Amino acid sequence: MSATTSAAHPSPMHFFQTIHAYQSTAALQAGIALDVFTHLARRGTATATELAADCKAHPKGIRVLCDYLVLSGLLTKQAPSPDWTTHRWSNTPDSQLFLDARSPAALTGSVAFLGHEGMKPVVDELIAAVRKGGTPHPGDGSVEVENPAWVDFARTMVPIVLPGADRLPELLGTKPETVRILDVAAGHGMFGIRCAQANPQAHITALDWKNVLVVAKENAQKFGVSDRYTTIPGSAFDVEWGSQYDVVLLTNFLHHFDIPTNEALLRKSRAALKPGGKVAILEFVPNDDRVTPPPAASFVMIMLRETPGGDAYTLRELSGMLTSTGFRDVQAHSLDPHPETWVMATA
Repeated sequence: MSATTSAAHPSPMHFFQTIHAYQSTAALQAGIALDVFTHLARRGTATATELAADCKAHPKGIRVLCDYLVLSGLLTKQAPSPDWTTHRWSNTPDSQLFLDARSPAALTGSVAFLGHEGMKPVVDELIAAVRKGGTPHPGDGSVEVENPAWVDFARTMVPIVLPGADRLPELLGTKPETVRILDVAAGHGMFGIRCAQANPQAHITALDWKNVLVVAKENAQKFGVSDRYTTIPGSAFDVEWGSQYDVVLLTNFLHHFDIPTNEALLRKSRAALKPGGKVAILEFVPNDDRVTPPPAASFVMIMLRETPGGDAYTLRELSGMLTSTGFRDVQAHSLDPHPETWVMATA
């Protein structure tokens, strides 16, 4: 999972991968603790459902863990169709020899011993998430109401989100006339703020929890658009959004929830838009095999540990959610080398 950076395309991916390197250790230790490698050695190849039964875990949890082990070079994968329930995993030759607990050359005990004691809470948490198929944290994990972590997120993430925010006005094709934009789960507010900077006639409405909107309003003031920036405090699921917007932004939001919840959000988005308005979704979008490209594919591990039903959705899955809720003309715009993708659709 190494990153390369060319002079023509600077990328922060090396830093992201380094800060999340602990997940590789946790995934290996969780795979050993759940006997994933031993069961695969016995079966030869297996689906998530088959392994889940063997490991006494949830199929989604097994899918996420095994995909991450593919990214780490510890498993291989066959993905014959976009339906992940048909995907099959196998051991690599090295894993077959050294991580099958029945093998005379097994290193499973040594690896568990060598794992740093400080990793134990992370590994235990991941094992619990794999068994459950979602966060083992009490309540709703990272999407808990008024979670103070999102204030820290809003204050620290501006440099990271700018590549996506800077591209947005161009993709929306902002027109000279007044544009009403609703920024759902606005956080730092930079996606709407960049649109307001690009179009002096645009008006932004930011929706988020009250404690987070403090940061968005600070940024609107800092970047000179506070006179065209209003807020709606509260949960996106509970408060009224208003109507007749030209654009609804759903940035880094859908990955926190399962598909039925996202479809409810998309129906609410469509009701808030003018006819012909656009929804703009920013997400980590893996390919149908769910192990490429690595930066987008590996993101799902965070969602498994931190949310009850979150996931990293493929373009096929996002398109399905959009068309089933009445949107049309779905278009995807990669931000490569940035790991995210803009997905646009018309109401």
